[in-house]
Amino acid sequence: MSRILAFNAGSSSLRSALYRIEAGTAHCLWQDHREQPPEQLGQQLDSLLAAIPLPVDAAVHRVVHGGPQLWQPARISARVEQAIEQAGELAPLHNPHALDLLRRVRAQLEPELPHIACFDTGFYHDLPAVAATYPLPHGISAEQGLRRYGFHGLAHQSMLAGLSACHSEASMPRRVISLQLGGGCSVTASLDGRALDTSMGFTPLEGLMMRTRCGDIDPGLLFHLKRSLGLSDAGLESLLNHDSGLLGVSGRSGDMKTLLEADDARSRLAVELFCYRARKYLAAYTGVLGGVDAVLFGGGVGENAAPVRAGILDGLEYLDIRLGPDLNSAAQGERRRISADDSRVEVWVMPVDEGALMARQAAELLDQGI
Repeated sequence: MSRILAFNAGSSSLRSALYRIEAGTAHCLWQDHREQPPEQLGQQLDSLLAAIPLPVDAAVHRVVHGGPQLWQPARISARVEQAIEQAGELAPLHNPHALDLLRRVRAQLEPELPHIACFDTGFYHDLPAVAATYPLPHGISAEQGLRRYGFHGLAHQSMLAGLSACHSEASMPRRVISLQLGGGCSVTASLDGRALDTSMGFTPLEGLMMRTRCGDIDPGLLFHLKRSLGLSDAGLESLLNHDSGLLGVSGRSGDMKTLLEADDARSRLAVELFCYRARKYLAAYTGVLGGVDAVLFGGGVGENAAPVRAGILDGLEYLDIRLGPDLNSAAQGERRRISADDSRVEVWVMPVDEGALMARQAAELLDQGI
C-alpha cells in the first residue's frame, strides 16, 4: 500500500490530491482544486501544502511534454528536469509552470521524498507513422525531431479506463473517440485501447479550437500576420496561445459557461465554431477507425456543458449516433451514458481523473524499485 500525492497543473488550474493505492486501486483521501494556474497562487501554495495529510510516500506530477526522450513515467532527476525544461519551448503554457511547481513542492516537503513525472505525450509515443508524420522534408524532420507528439494522453487514458469499468472484456467498445474539452481541448481515436490518431501535434496548439488557443490554422496566415501587424515571434506566439480561440472570436470571454449565457452574435458564433470544429474531427476519426462504437466527453466543458455536447453531435445520426436529450441535459460532471436507446453508438459523459491514473503509475514505479 502506498500513499501518493498527485499534482495536476493545467494551463488555467491546479488540482492536487492524495491517494492510497491498494491492490492497483486508487482511493482518494484528500483533494484540492484551484481555478488559477500555479504561478499565480503565490503564498496560497504554501497553505495548500501545509494542509496535506501526511505521511506521503511519493509525489507525482503531470508534465505535458516530455520531448523526444521522455514518455514513460520517470523519477525526477537532474537529467529529467533538464529534458522537461528543454521541452518547455514546445509547451510554453504548461511545462515551465509544472517545473516551477515541482521545485516549490520539493523545497517544502521531505528532501528524500521521491518525485515522479508522468507525461501527457506518453499515450501517443507509438502513434502509427502515418498519424505521427508531418509532410515536411524528411531530413529536416529527422534532424529537428519533428513529429506529432499528441497531448492530454493521461486524460484520454483515464476516460478509456472509466469506459472499461462499465463493461466486461467481451462487451468493451473497440473503436472509441474521446473528447477532452476544457481550457485546452483535444480528441483522440483509439482502437482496443491504443491511440491511432489525435488532434494535438508537435505542440498543444494544433487541433481543436480552445479557450484561448486557435487550434488548426492556415500556416500562410501566420506569415501574413507577421508582415501586416509587424509581430515578433513572441508576439505571434502570444496571439495564438492567449488571445485566440473562444476568447478571440467572442471578444467577450474564453469561458464556455459565460458564452452560453450570452446573447450576442459573436458569442454565439464562438460556441458554434467550437462545436463545428470538434464535429469535423469526430467524423474524420470514424474514417481512421473504420467506424465508431463509443464517444466519450471529458474535461470541464465536456462533462458539464450539455448544449456543447449536443452541438458537437448534431447531424451525426448518419453514423448511428443519437443523443437522449433528457439524459444529456441531466448529466453534469458524473459518469453517465447519454445516448438514446436506439443509438448503436454509445455516448458517455466520462469524468477525467488524471490524478488517480498518475498515482497508480507512480506506485508501480515505486514497486519496481526505480
